[in-house]
Amino acid sequence: MPITSLQLPAHNLSTFFARNASFRLRGSPLNPSNRNPSSTSLTVKSAATTESTRTHLSNLEKLLQTDSKPNPIGPVDGSLENRGKGLLEGLNLSANPNPIGPVDGSQEIKGKGLLEGLNLAARIWPEMKAAEDMSPRHLNRLQRLLSKSPDHSPRNSLGSRWREYHGRDDWSGLLDPLDENLRREVVRYGEFVQAAYHSFHSDPATSADEAPAPRHVAVPDKSYRVTKSLYATSSIGLPKWVDDVAPDLGWMTQRTSCVGYVAVCDDRREIARMGRRDIVIALRGTATCLEWAENVRDVLVPISDQKDPIHKQTKVECGFLSLYNTRGAHVPSLAESVVDEIHRLMEKYKGETLSITVTGHSLGAALALLVADEVSTCAPNVPPVAVFSFGSPRVGNRGFTDRINARNVKVLRIVNNQDVITRVPGMFVSEGLDRTLRNSSAAAVLDVLDNNMPWAYSHVGTELRVDTRMSPYLKPNADVACCHDLEAYLHLVDGFLSSNCPFRANAKRSLVKLVHEQNSNVKKLYTSRVKALSLNIEREGFPMSSCLPSPS
Repeated sequence: MPITSLQLPAHNLSTFFARNASFRLRGSPLNPSNRNPSSTSLTVKSAATTESTRTHLSNLEKLLQTDSKPNPIGPVDGSLENRGKGLLEGLNLSANPNPIGPVDGSQEIKGKGLLEGLNLAARIWPEMKAAEDMSPRHLNRLQRLLSKSPDHSPRNSLGSRWREYHGRDDWSGLLDPLDENLRREVVRYGEFVQAAYHSFHSDPATSADEAPAPRHVAVPDKSYRVTKSLYATSSIGLPKWVDDVAPDLGWMTQRTSCVGYVAVCDDRREIARMGRRDIVIALRGTATCLEWAENVRDVLVPISDQKDPIHKQTKVECGFLSLYNTRGAHVPSLAESVVDEIHRLMEKYKGETLSITVTGHSLGAALALLVADEVSTCAPNVPPVAVFSFGSPRVGNRGFTDRINARNVKVLRIVNNQDVITRVPGMFVSEGLDRTLRNSSAAAVLDVLDNNMPWAYSHVGTELRVDTRMSPYLKPNADVACCHDLEAYLHLVDGFLSSNCPFRANAKRSLVKLVHEQNSNVKKLYTSRVKALSLNIEREGFPMSSCLPSPS
């Protein structure tokens, strides 16, 4: 059958368009060497069938609600810059009725038309690649991801497998490719951390003269109830001259700040779905000047004054330990608050199947390890303890890693390849290189360094590695702030399939918060379309709580 006489009924064309990422013709007629002498009649027949094709496509446009209304993205002028903005151009038929090439015999243009039919032109003409990225199919997806009503996916029952998803086997077989249920759990715990950030920034000040009042935390999962607010206190203060030079810093210079909360699942249906009653401890990242000051106190110090007969060289970062153990003027230390609340909840729900999940981002991820380490031995028969950390820096030495493992604390570290925070403090050595050296003849030398060097840090737990460059929306050279941003982390986890696969096409997480906070790091191709779609996030007043859908 001649190639230009190939037609699809209108009722089948929509199915064909949805199932094929690129419209391409198959078979030998596309190969010039296989054309028969009658091929010159193709262009004549193409002109004859153009009107019929346009009629079918017009019907298709009506079915897709994309009929001849003014294009909200821009004019349809047939130029390469605007190609892909209309349905006909998306099929490469509006600007050029002949899918093989024009009738003018131009070798350059004819070759370009042939490459278009083979879906290869974008590799040679970059402007066509940009047009392809913003085809109507991609625009529809972008508009859905920026809609006010994000698409929530159903929650699968974890039932008897909850221990597996909680890290019993170090998430073996669930990370690459990423299990759908685990993806949802990881993103859900990340949203708990976002709630800790939101609670702090909505009311950051803490009085130095009286005990803080109970704080409101808008947890994203309504089946959980907040039972206690958590505070961290710095052991150092700023010089008095700072107040004289900058008296308006306010809460930025306070020693004690709300750093997170404890929440417990209180919904019977959710408890049945998860297979246990879950206790969550969520901790935010660095926010105040004194927290930053503690971050840079990166010398390793013993984790306690008491001698550990098994792990004699257990050391952690000085600043992290200070924020964890220091009492405030009117609040107990973070360590005391967490242990007391876990004791209370264990007594209240005695006899039930429980789990303890500690989650945090950045500084909160570092504190999460210290919390998990202490909670795991704070009482007899402590429930299983797991840590889900995002963008965590190194916290302690190899002795601390061994102690965490010996106490059966399971740690899943979500790491962005471009996030430099995950490679500090300590020597700038990748974990892969460290493992290689420890399996070589240099292992004995490294053991000596671990015990004696003040910056011999080591990461803890199992790693889930994502990459900013895998996102179709973020710039591959996104800045440090974007690569460490928690919303960017959740965006990447939502799209992650496996280490050797691209960003999944059916990612469901809303882009509203990402575009709002990282606009300069989102590809201009998409930010310009956001403006054209009149999706002004601030003007529309998107509630942040509704911008946190769980992924499929």
